[in-house]
Amino acid sequence: MLQPPDNSQKSQSNQTYTPSKISSPTDQATIGRSLVIKGEVSGSETLYVDGRIEGTINIAENRVTVGRNGTVAANITAREVVIMGKVTGNIQCTDRVDIRSEGSLTGDVVTQRISVEDGAVLKGSVQVRSAEQKSQNQSHSKPAAAEPAKPTTDQMKPATAVAHA
Repeated sequence: MLQPPDNSQKSQSNQTYTPSKISSPTDQATIGRSLVIKGEVSGSETLYVDGRIEGTINIAENRVTVGRNGTVAANITAREVVIMGKVTGNIQCTDRVDIRSEGSLTGDVVTQRISVEDGAVLKGSVQVRSAEQKSQNQSHSKPAAAEPAKPTTDQMKPATAVAHA
């Protein structure tokens, strides 16, 4: 046991490297039940909200979890959003939105994946896009929307007849 200090120089470099990798994903900020935040919340770590936030939440590369006691009146931008409380606002998500059975969301959602459990409340529009389709659809949808608009104004009666048929 007295000899490990010679070997500890090698293991210390490994120990220093490994904990930094492990501690990064586990970093989490928590907003407790009695806290009320009005304004912009942004950061680069996972956020757990059990209190109240009014404004905007921008945690682009991590998860935002709204706990059972959490109330959010804000637009949320995050990689992943889990809702167990009440959210009023739009959600822009690069990975997944998960609305649990006791959760409530009133607002529009843009995400790659969505999960809505039985008993959850969702009021608003939902756009589910893959990462590849998201960039392609934005560039292709604008010209596609513009092209039909011109012919329908020139040929309004046939377009209306086809739409009703």
